[in-house]
Amino acid sequence: MKKILFGVVVTLVILFAFKYCGDKKQEHTFLKESSTLIQEQIQNVGKLVVTEGHFSEVFTYKNSKDVFGDLLSAEKKALVVVNAEVTVAYDLSKIEYAIDTANKTLTITNIPAEEIKIHPDLEYYDVQADYLNPFEAKDYNAINKTVKEALSKKIENSDIKTNAKNRLISELSKFYILTNSLGWTLKYNETPILNQETLDAVIL
Repeated sequence: MKKILFGVVVTLVILFAFKYCGDKKQEHTFLKESSTLIQEQIQNVGKLVVTEGHFSEVFTYKNSKDVFGDLLSAEKKALVVVNAEVTVAYDLSKIEYAIDTANKTLTITNIPAEEIKIHPDLEYYDVQADYLNPFEAKDYNAINKTVKEALSKKIENSDIKTNAKNRLISELSKFYILTNSLGWTLKYNETPILNQETLDAVIL
């Protein structure tokens, strides 16, 4: 009888051991598959997110030069019409992250700053210059610099940067949806992303 009981106990121990190992193996496989799926999602999202805008502006350029001391003043001026294409982009291939398989956590540690590019098209009208103060390369360089500075301020006060961030959030939302569906936690640095509102708050 004791032998029978001993045999039953040994059999149960072996069965439980097999089941425990099987569960562990299955859990390990699931975690590995989840980690691979998250990495693939990051690679798929890791692209250039671009928002485009168009700006128009009119500038008046003036420059005067004293000739023969302050006896004469030679002036030059031009009306400059600017049409500029502006792009605000996030290169998400540069996103930095860490995957903690043991704690089932994806942590985004750094999101690249936006890249603003301005492509102005300048047209000159009513160009007037004195023989003693002609238009030179430095004048066109000064106009270009002034135009870009003015457009940069205009961009800061426009919706294009906000629209770009909204597109960024839309892309990052894919991480939240995926991690949430797998039972993982998404974090931005030390902040857990518990819902869409939290994601909006840490990005905007």
